[in-house]
Amino acid sequence: MVLFHNSTLTSFCLHFRQVNMSDTSVLHCPTVPLSNGLQIPIFGLGTSHFGGYSHDAIVYALTECGVRHIDTAKRYESGIPRRDLWVTDKLWPGDYGYEAAKKSCIDSCSQMGVKYFDLFLMHWPGSMRPGCSNREVRAETWRALEELYEEGVCHAIGVSNFLVHHLEQLKEDCSVVPHVNQVEYHPFQQPNKLKEYCQQEGIVFEGYSPLAKGQVLSDPTVLQIAEKYRRTPAQICIRWSIQNGVVTIPKSVKEKRIKENCQVFGFQLEELDMATLGSLHDERHVTWDPTDVE
Repeated sequence: MVLFHNSTLTSFCLHFRQVNMSDTSVLHCPTVPLSNGLQIPIFGLGTSHFGGYSHDAIVYALTECGVRHIDTAKRYESGIPRRDLWVTDKLWPGDYGYEAAKKSCIDSCSQMGVKYFDLFLMHWPGSMRPGCSNREVRAETWRALEELYEEGVCHAIGVSNFLVHHLEQLKEDCSVVPHVNQVEYHPFQQPNKLKEYCQQEGIVFEGYSPLAKGQVLSDPTVLQIAEKYRRTPAQICIRWSIQNGVVTIPKSVKEKRIKENCQVFGFQLEELDMATLGSLHDERHVTWDPTDVE
C-alpha cells in the first residue's frame, strides 16, 4: 500500500501500468513505448494546484474507474500497490539547479511515500536564477535528472512546455534525450511541428489540458461531432487526442467527469471527423505559453 503526502511544490499525474484482468472496474488502456523500453499508458488523470481538491473523487477514480489520480493538496492512503501505478512528478523552476533539483526529487519521493518516480519532468524551460541564462540553468538541472535516472530514483526523465529550440539546446548540452515532452494540446492548440520533432527524436509527446479548460465543450463543431457519436464533447476531444497518438491527461475533481473522461476506448473517430477537429487549430493557449522563453 502506498501512502501519499501533502506537497506544495509538486504536481503529478498517475497512469496505469498493470491491470487486474479479473477486475471489471479497471481501465484497460493502450500504452506508448518510451525510448528506454518503458511503457507509459496513453491515458491518465492529471492534477494541479488549481481547481480544488476532492478526496472522494480521487478515491472514486482509483477504485471505481481504475484511474491512478492523486492530488497533492491532501494526504491519504491510495490502497493501490506501487507496482500498479505510473507516477509522474514535476520539478518546479524554483528548484532548478544541480543540487536543488536532486534534493527536490529525493524530498518529493519521501513526501509521497515512494522509492522512485516512473517519470520526473522539468516543468518549464525558463529559470528563476538571476545572472544565469535559461540554457545554462536547464543544462545544469538536466544533469541532475540524468544522475537521478542513472541511480534509479527516476525510471524515466523528461520535460514540460519545451519547444524545439529548447530541446535542441538540451540535446547539445547533455547526454540523455528526454523520454517525454508534456505540453498543452487540444483542438485549438496543436503544435504539430513540435509533435513531429518529438517523434523524430524518440521523445514521447504528452498533452495536458485536452479540453482547453472547458472551452472546447461549447464549440459548435465539437458539439456536432459529439451528437453524431452519441458521446460527450469531452469524450470526443480526449478520444481525438489519444487517436493522434498523444498521451493524454485530462484533469477533474468531479466523479461524474472522471468517469466520463475514462470512457473513450469503446469507439473510434472517423478520419473525416479527425480532420475536422484538426482544422480547429487557432493557436490559442489556455495555460502557459513558452513562446518567448529563450
